[in-house]
Amino acid sequence: MKAGGGKAVVGSQTLSRGIQILETLATAGGPLRTDDVAAHLGVHRSVAYRLIRTLEAHGLVQRTPAGGLSLGLGLAALAAGVEVDLRALAIPVLRSSAETLGLTCFMAMQDGDEAVTLASVEPPRAVAVVAQRPGTRHSLTRGTTGRAILSLLQDRAGVQSLAIPDELATQIQQVRSRGWAETADEVIPGLHAVAVPIQLPDGRAAAVASLSVGADQRTELRVQVLREAVIKLQGSLQKM
Repeated sequence: MKAGGGKAVVGSQTLSRGIQILETLATAGGPLRTDDVAAHLGVHRSVAYRLIRTLEAHGLVQRTPAGGLSLGLGLAALAAGVEVDLRALAIPVLRSSAETLGLTCFMAMQDGDEAVTLASVEPPRAVAVVAQRPGTRHSLTRGTTGRAILSLLQDRAGVQSLAIPDELATQIQQVRSRGWAETADEVIPGLHAVAVPIQLPDGRAAAVASLSVGADQRTELRVQVLREAVIKLQGSLQKM
């Protein structure tokens, strides 16, 4: 079974649609209307309305003064216990890297066949802010973080369902050989990204990355800074 948007549904379709609403609001960039949510899910407005009312009752969705829908404060309580230690360790390292490069720096982890942003830091006094919000998801087959993470999955653990075309397989092998990934215009149009893979102590794969508008920073410098960030993170994780 597939829900609106083409995602395969395993288990409860109602629960899946509720989660899709939260994901949609998280990446919308601003409040949405009920009609917008219904269109995204591919369902009648009345169905979307019932789902939204349930999420509102649990504090997961709230309405703006103008009547738009946004994520509710109840999500903060749910998120409080998610990877708290890892995020706490990552943010100071990302902040230092962002200050050095003058670019957005973030950390993404593998979650099944997707990369999900765990933490993100914007550079201070940035003229143009490039957002990579925590919770942002995309397929491992796209972007630098996807390639960096896949480069660590020699046996493709947990991602057997992913179709890896020959060209991408070659790029992943290149990342394994040189130790970093680079892409442009993939996840966010107009942006250039560099990422370095990091193996977490529990065996999970992650990546530390940076984003820029165009290739306005030397790749060599960015790779050096991000590698230093990975080394710092790994050292901190070993002390946990």
